[in-house]
Amino acid sequence: MSCTTVLVGRKASCDGSTMIARTDDGHFDVKKLVTVDPKKAGKKYRSVISHAEIPLPERAMRYTACPSVDPAQGIWAATGINEANVGMTATETITSNPRVLAADPLVGYRKAAKRGEKDVPGGIGEEDIVVLVLPYIRTAREGVLRLAELLETYGTYESNGIAFNDENEIWWMETIGGHHWMARRVPDGAVVLAPNQFGMDSFDLDDAFGAKKAHMCSADLREFIADNRLDLNQNGRFNPRDVFGSRTDSDHVYNTPRAWFMGRYLAPYSHTWDGENAEYGPESDNIPWCLVPDRKVAVEDVKYLLSGHYQGTPYDPYSARDTGKRGIYRSIGINRTGVTTVCQIRPYAPEAAKGIEWICFGSTAFSALMPFYAHTDRIPKYLGGVTLDVSTEDLYWSSRLLGALADSQFGACVQHIERYHSAVFTEGRKLLGEYDAKIAAGGDDVIAKANEELCAMAKKETTAALNHVLQTVSEHMKNGYSRADN
Repeated sequence: MSCTTVLVGRKASCDGSTMIARTDDGHFDVKKLVTVDPKKAGKKYRSVISHAEIPLPERAMRYTACPSVDPAQGIWAATGINEANVGMTATETITSNPRVLAADPLVGYRKAAKRGEKDVPGGIGEEDIVVLVLPYIRTAREGVLRLAELLETYGTYESNGIAFNDENEIWWMETIGGHHWMARRVPDGAVVLAPNQFGMDSFDLDDAFGAKKAHMCSADLREFIADNRLDLNQNGRFNPRDVFGSRTDSDHVYNTPRAWFMGRYLAPYSHTWDGENAEYGPESDNIPWCLVPDRKVAVEDVKYLLSGHYQGTPYDPYSARDTGKRGIYRSIGINRTGVTTVCQIRPYAPEAAKGIEWICFGSTAFSALMPFYAHTDRIPKYLGGVTLDVSTEDLYWSSRLLGALADSQFGACVQHIERYHSAVFTEGRKLLGEYDAKIAAGGDDVIAKANEELCAMAKKETTAALNHVLQTVSEHMKNGYSRADN
């Protein structure tokens, strides 16, 4: 599943929080927000796609998730925050190369070829990973270790990147072939940009095989690289991207331009992104995995990045100027996104209010990002009552409708969209400030009331935006005519 991930270290954020964010770009997957009761975790998990059966630990925690409304292909929980205030997003589909995949093949489900033979279960994948990991971890580092054990035991049938955060750390983990993996602690002052490619461009193997302060990996990774002659690096420098990743023509259309757009926004002064002497261009293979932003990063900045369609460049598909380059690169904010979340863990907030899950359904270029207190066992109907039928009574379908309408008349509707985004952020932040204080003071059902009020606010602003956009688009219909047109 193609997605885009942004990770913001605590010293890079404007408020000292850690943030992990990802667009979940399926094929118009209908999504909802739920909270999962630990009593319903069960003792065994069975994957729909790979048919793998995996025993589960005894003790589970409550967590939020954004599963598919249609369970035919499995849960696809996507992202969430558990009651220990640990966030997780899984997964960013990443690239690899034939050398790696031949050395450690992906573990796919194999149906019996003839009568008398048994089906062979596959490994784990995006369908499964959040459910198998998030209820059982109390720190971001524990998330890496739990998933590593699962990968080494069962393998995976796809290449993925996974992020974990707590109030102090963010860890990014990338799978290598069917069973291998590596993980890095995101530098506190940096932002990671991950656009569907194997991303890490440096790694300290000595630390990974020693103190493990900021690097962890498969126990046999050194031997795996040497035995299979995977190392393409020169001059003794170890760049994992060159060893385990890809460098294809399609990367330069689909992946690297997204990293370029995000880096250009975050560090416009410390790096050169445009012109003949640009340090990095949209098709560069050496765009940094992480960089130090030129200014502190807020949730609004993360939303802007994940809404990106190359605005301000010749590549914007909505540009009114015919540059000859419009739409040649894959945008970040695309039509088929199911859900986008920012899992924010705030160290300054009361314990029950530290985890804020910012939710956006549908195309991020048009949909707003609303905050939600994750420490709850109740989900308002506006977020959790989504069905497969179109409705304006929930945020998912309202967001889909808003994007489908506004896309056709972008220039005429963009002011409505910008005002809508700003209103939800402004009113959402007001309510967070109000309810943070109430949660600190205690009281029954405060978080439930906060989330209901946040949803009521989002519904009011979304309905208003739909009203404006529908009127504007109606005025631009091709069959418009009046007697004054004679």
